[in-house]
Amino acid sequence: MAEREAGSLTHLGADGAANMVDVASKDDTVREAVAEGHVSMTAETLDAILSGNAKKGDVVSVARIAGIMAAKKTHELIPLCHPLMLSKVSVEIEPDPALPGFRVEALARLTGKTGVEMEALTAVSVACLTIYDMAKAIDKGMEIGPVRLVSKTGGKSGEWTRSAP
Repeated sequence: MAEREAGSLTHLGADGAANMVDVASKDDTVREAVAEGHVSMTAETLDAILSGNAKKGDVVSVARIAGIMAAKKTHELIPLCHPLMLSKVSVEIEPDPALPGFRVEALARLTGKTGVEMEALTAVSVACLTIYDMAKAIDKGMEIGPVRLVSKTGGKSGEWTRSAP
């Protein structure tokens, strides 16, 4: 089998077929990733959620738990992701009247052979989707904003931080 060229896609074999990357020879390092996203909505919807008037219950708590659970199941959702023994997942959800809506941030951490960017991104995505699901009876026009990686540390590629806009 041919060696992979530098800068090529890691999930494609020499013949172009999709494959799971072999991480056996990689060193275990502490790896961490932070991702962010937001859900924008009407001010009335934000007020209803914050006052506890969403019919489905405590939107923020449920969304936080959904995000954490999603990070742990990333390998079941994204076909070529490795199952990981995460040591930490946190999901922070803060109201932002300026949107109006909620800002969501997730952190995923482990000591292992592969990164946790997908777990952090999945946590944010599912937390945002849960907010939408729990409040859609009030506001079907909500929008989920850009979900993106903020930073990652560890591994061969080291540290990366998104530049300020």
